[in-house]
Amino acid sequence: MPPVILLVDDNDEIVEFISSILAPAYTIVTAENGQDAMTILHEKTVDLVISDVMMPVMDGFELCKQIKTSFDISHIPVILLTAKNTLQSKIEGLETGADAYIEKPFSPAHLKAQLTSLLKNRDHIRQHFASTPLAHINTIAHTREDEKFLEHIHNCILKEIENTELDVEYLSKYVNMSRISLYRKIKAVSDMTPHELINITRLKKAAELLSSQQYKIYEVAMMVGFKSQNHFGKSFIKQFGMSPSQYMTQKK
Repeated sequence: MPPVILLVDDNDEIVEFISSILAPAYTIVTAENGQDAMTILHEKTVDLVISDVMMPVMDGFELCKQIKTSFDISHIPVILLTAKNTLQSKIEGLETGADAYIEKPFSPAHLKAQLTSLLKNRDHIRQHFASTPLAHINTIAHTREDEKFLEHIHNCILKEIENTELDVEYLSKYVNMSRISLYRKIKAVSDMTPHELINITRLKKAAELLSSQQYKIYEVAMMVGFKSQNHFGKSFIKQFGMSPSQYMTQKK
């Protein structure tokens, strides 16, 4: 499905103009101010926010600040649009956590390129994390809130990594979140399900143990919660494109 873009602006002409630029490559949702936008963000799945700065009720700076400090939605990229071209306004926008700051009038091509770049860069970072054995989970965090969340989940999995029955039910109890909320947050930040995140954490820990050259492959498989060496080997190849023995040889 096309990425969902939340467009926040109280000017109908601007909303219509930007919508015409982005459709049909993106699904457009609109709000007239920051307060309405926050309501939508907590009700719908949104991939990126484009917001004007000068708006009634809640302006773009405050909206961006609330997004970046709200646990459930802090992962969402924000592009701020403004007629202000002073250095101070740019600094203020970036200090609130904005991922990009574009001055009006702007080039449609520039806006589309910035939007595409933000979404693609996040995909590249996620792919690098998933395919690189020793890449740390913090590499996919985009805010301090997300970093703390991922560290918490990571530590929880490591604590029970030998447990072959470790599942989303255990994780949800550990972080005191409902299964649905946990699923949504992990999916939004990492583009993985909780089950996939548990599995990749097992495999990355296995890669770390294999790198030490201190354990046999079957020992590592048990240490990270796989029921058989065969299953472990197949999972390792699928994730990293090489067998555990090939990885050990490479690390020598």
